[in-house]
Amino acid sequence: MQNNTINKVYLLLGGNMGKREEVMLHALRKIDRQIGKIVLQSSIYETAAWGYENQPAFYNCAICLQTEMNANDVLSKVLDIENQIGRQRSETQWQERLIDIDILFFNGEISTQAHLKIPHPLLHKRKFALVPLNEIEKNFVHPILNKTVAQLLFECDDTLEVKQVLQPSEIQSSILL
Repeated sequence: MQNNTINKVYLLLGGNMGKREEVMLHALRKIDRQIGKIVLQSSIYETAAWGYENQPAFYNCAICLQTEMNANDVLSKVLDIENQIGRQRSETQWQERLIDIDILFFNGEISTQAHLKIPHPLLHKRKFALVPLNEIEKNFVHPILNKTVAQLLFECDDTLEVKQVLQPSEIQSSILL
């Protein structure tokens, strides 16, 4: 359901199967066309798997988009886009995946619904999410922890290296195709 309010949504995209860059760009195009206009885009980063390490490295990027959709509709559309791209969900957590799209923040709102936790409950523990988010919105204040993204990154205990692979200018030209 849409309304007349423009919502600011921060998403994290990740994947470690197939042609990672191609899949990421495909997802970005679909998000821009089906959910809302991407207004900020981080670089694409490569990071070793988090949680279950015995798998290929992930590509990740963060985006900010503007949409008239509410949080539940954004979640529904994100899941639909993952499905369109070919994501196969399973019960196993932190497994290899073609694409994963997480809602990090929705405006400054808090959601504790069973199917929709906003802000993302593990965001502050994951450098692979904080580094790209810090690139595009370091001063955004986490509505529960009351700390900026930059503060959360500084305090994060995650030791995984987050390595830049593609800069936003290289990505933007590919999204417009």
